[in-house]
Amino acid sequence: MPATARLPELSAAVRRYRVELLWLAFVIANCIAVLVVPDMRMVPFFLVWISLTLVYGLRLWPLRATLIVLCCVIVATGAPMLVQAVNGTRSWDSLLTVPLIGAMFLAMVWQARRRVDALRIAEQRAEERRSLLERQERFIHDASHELRTPVTIATGHLELARARKTTNGEIDVALDELARIGAILERLLVLAAADQPDFLCVEEIELEPFLEDVFLRWSEMAPRAWRLGPLERVALLVDRERLRIALDALLENAVKYTDERDLIELRACRDPAGQIRIEIEDEGCGIRDEALERIFDRFGRADAGRTRAAGGVGLGLAIVDAIAKRHGGSCTARSTSHGSVFALALPASLSSEAYGVSAGPSKLIAAARAAGPAAAAISPSAAPQKFPEIA
Repeated sequence: MPATARLPELSAAVRRYRVELLWLAFVIANCIAVLVVPDMRMVPFFLVWISLTLVYGLRLWPLRATLIVLCCVIVATGAPMLVQAVNGTRSWDSLLTVPLIGAMFLAMVWQARRRVDALRIAEQRAEERRSLLERQERFIHDASHELRTPVTIATGHLELARARKTTNGEIDVALDELARIGAILERLLVLAAADQPDFLCVEEIELEPFLEDVFLRWSEMAPRAWRLGPLERVALLVDRERLRIALDALLENAVKYTDERDLIELRACRDPAGQIRIEIEDEGCGIRDEALERIFDRFGRADAGRTRAAGGVGLGLAIVDAIAKRHGGSCTARSTSHGSVFALALPASLSSEAYGVSAGPSKLIAAARAAGPAAAAISPSAAPQKFPEIA
């Protein structure tokens, strides 16, 4: 091969091993200094070993290469000292320094390789856990899709049988169970998609009219003492539908754990950290301290002793938590002396002044109050999304 053709390969090798080449030049210079300037005593010797430690920390050579380099350094630093000992300018005892420093370097190499091996094992285990989570999510997604079809078919046949005036109470029971299974499958699909990049479809919304709309829909759904508290006037970048699902889940949870005429209040404020907190406070039974730790876990329930109709399977609050985290926020719960408070914290990414949010009561609330209760009637298509299995 012509010499000109080898120049690029040689240049690439020099760039790749430039640290080693510079260190080799430094070692040669110090070995020469030991012979030329004996009065410097051990300074060049220690400089060589210190530089070896630094270079090994940068490169972390394979074990075989490390041993070869170590032997070369022992020879390079020991030979000048041996020559000086023969000439009588250095004591023979000083030669023991070379193997002792070499042993210390080997101990450092052993510790460094143990750390690298530990990091490699931790990365492998993290990759295995990530792969396991992906397989679990894929299983949930696939299983939910596969189960949805037979559930839909069975529901259709049972509804057809009921429409034909088949007098059998078991049909109603079967339809209730299939509806419950369908709701669980929908929740599982939402949770399986929560970690996907396209889970959120973000848009700008004005928080005050959005919460007023949610409040009006729910105030006609259950006989509770509904109250709309103070609302922060801000514009947020959120997924409108996902946020509505989360609020529907929290409001239905409040309805489920309260009695008729108990207070349920919806409000929004800015916390000291600058986040927007949407709070739902109720006068229900509250939450036990031991349940607060698991209430947002999947299939976690505040009261495992409640009936299935009242207690569900514990996916609703897990969905709320997933939606909040994907928005960069969080969801918390606490008990009070008269009930509980659920808070959905969201980043305040946009201000009301920048987008001209109205400073007075919104047109939606004003129109509803002016027209009376009939104007607030909710059509079936506008009803809040139900979460029958909320913890």
